[in-house]
Amino acid sequence: MKMSAKEFLTCDKKQITLLGMSGAGKTTLANKLSPKKWFHYSGDYRIGTQYLSEPILDNIKQQAMDTPFLKDLLISDSIYICNNITVDNLTPISSFMGKIGNPELGGLSLETFKKRQLLHREAEIAAMKDVPKFIKKAQDIYGYNHFINDAGGSVCELNDPEILSLLAQHTLIIYIKTSEDQEQLLFERAQQDPKPLYYRADFLDENLKAFMDEFHYRCTEQIPPNEFVSWVFPKLFHARLPRYQAIADQYGYTVDASAVAQVKNEDEFIKLIAQTLDHDS
Repeated sequence: MKMSAKEFLTCDKKQITLLGMSGAGKTTLANKLSPKKWFHYSGDYRIGTQYLSEPILDNIKQQAMDTPFLKDLLISDSIYICNNITVDNLTPISSFMGKIGNPELGGLSLETFKKRQLLHREAEIAAMKDVPKFIKKAQDIYGYNHFINDAGGSVCELNDPEILSLLAQHTLIIYIKTSEDQEQLLFERAQQDPKPLYYRADFLDENLKAFMDEFHYRCTEQIPPNEFVSWVFPKLFHARLPRYQAIADQYGYTVDASAVAQVKNEDEFIKLIAQTLDHDS
């Protein structure tokens, strides 16, 4: 949705979607808003607890079945396995997504990796389609007037105009744009602690081939799992930037991550959004 700063300030039911790369500050910002006033909808949390919950648990159980001690306990129903996903701990999703590479080092085959990528894409679409329903639930059941959609970092990769139109119809879309200093920090973090990510199919095919050609790997099973993730992250980052900006230009607004980082509370957040709307009007 588009609105003026005055319309935003006087609106008694504020509904906002935050977009940006993982690490841009979306969740940190959402957590600074009063939990008594704002319903915090985490796209990633919804993905992990609703749409990927069963595949995640199946993967964990499959790993456990390779250990004779745990296998006997599982088969006899002596133990059970459950997820402990929270808004701030999405590790089960990352472990399920996995990394391409040597299976002896925990890597996945290309076929398995692509299947899980597709499952994640479908789950993210479903989670974003749930936003209008959760806006209504937040109001009708819990009495929340304000709603913040903390969207996953790969929403810009979905290539689904219907989802973007839906989010724009029901929420004010705010893209948190990273600075060059923050970009470098994210690159360093990706080198130190490479995390599984979602890739568009054509992006993955193109860059995996380039990576294997550069380092002379004949098959994906030869790749150390962290190596491709670290190598491809800067390329993924720069490929996503124009996609985020195009969404913001058409459907919403852009704020600098440096300005977002200065926000300490709800009042400062409201002021920042109003200034952004006023500047773009």
